[in-house]
Amino acid sequence: MRRAGAREVAGEEGSPGLRRLPASYLPATLRIRTNMVHTGAMSRANKSIRQSVSLPANVAAQIRSMAKTRRLSSNRMLVELIENGIEAEKRKQREFFELAERYRNASDPEEAKRLGDELGRMVFGG
Repeated sequence: MRRAGAREVAGEEGSPGLRRLPASYLPATLRIRTNMVHTGAMSRANKSIRQSVSLPANVAAQIRSMAKTRRLSSNRMLVELIENGIEAEKRKQREFFELAERYRNASDPEEAKRLGDELGRMVFGG
């Protein structure tokens, strides 16, 4: 008869096998409990989150090729590409706001027109 919580670990067909007993069957001196305490000193930025992403076949092939030439895993290559893309977007946004500030502060109409045209190209392309 099996006890609740016990699980068969190994054994041959027809034999009772080895059983793992629940922690409550161990003497108190052998029971170990661990309490995790978060002091704020631990970094949450390095915690990895598993994320599933579907990629077009040609993009996946390019990533594998880039990873192979740099001797990285495809996963690490994806992480680096994403991090670079995030940095590029932040830089682009910062440049836009700096240009908008210069446009607002421009006193010369010729410079204001030039900056306005440049802002238009940033927003609408071209």
